Amino acid sequence: MIRIFSDSTCELSAQRQKELNVEVVPLRVHFGEETFRDGIDLTNEEFYARLRTAQELPHTSQSNPEEFVERFRPFVEQGDEIVGVFLSSQLSGTCQSAMIAAQMLGEDHVHIVDSTTVTFGLGLLVEMAARLRDEGKAAKEIVAGLEALIPRLRLYAVVETLKYLRMGGRISAATAMVGGVLGVTPILNVRNGVVEAAGKSRGRKGGYQWMVKRMEAEPVDTALPVGFAHTDAPELMAECEAFFQPLIPGMDIREGAIGSVVGTHAGPGATGIAYFVKE
Repeated sequence: MIRIFSDSTCELSAQRQKELNVEVVPLRVHFGEETFRDGIDLTNEEFYARLRTAQELPHTSQSNPEEFVERFRPFVEQGDEIVGVFLSSQLSGTCQSAMIAAQMLGEDHVHIVDSTTVTFGLGLLVEMAARLRDEGKAAKEIVAGLEALIPRLRLYAVVETLKYLRMGGRISAATAMVGGVLGVTPILNVRNGVVEAAGKSRGRKGGYQWMVKRMEAEPVDTALPVGFAHTDAPELMAECEAFFQPLIPGMDIREGAIGSVVGTHAGPGATGIAYFVKE
């Protein structure tokens, strides 16, 4: 049997994890001396309530090799193969930890994919891994399928406030102040494994219009799932979906709530879209 693994930044709900029959290893978020497993010890609502009043950003930490060995070993010992797809190795050491665990257990049984992305873009790759498994593909075929999809994956998001990007050192205080005064909304994407500012707009709707221009240049493959997600703002995700649905008919939509690890840097009020471009 083939087992699909990912980490908690894939943002799949517990129900969706069960439906897909995938295993998720949690990362951790630290508020001072308190440590919480992402998506287990702290709900998203509790996390954002804390974040809104935090004087300093919490910090996050990766899963270590020993944790992966503990999670992988029972499946390997019963003869299963594992395909693990994890957040970008340039954003976290989690993927490297999984690779070390694979070496410890035998690389013939454990196959690790660096997604080069994170959050609901990673979630789409997990969805595709499960689809390929259910189609009867072998582990190496699933890996090859994912590696072919990764260059076609796009993720764009608009953030409500620059406060958390400033607190985390992602932008300067001066940039945040000017952006706030001018009403500039940054558009973020994940490119070559790192989060970057892809563009800027006046307001959230302007950000959506910017994304439309990108989609005109790189059309959406509606034969594959399209993801929408939010940071403690389901109404904004609904708005984003409503904007794009007439423009991308026939979308196979997946929805997600972005948790504590990515939400630490994006802050509440972010929303966006992830999709695969046509071949």
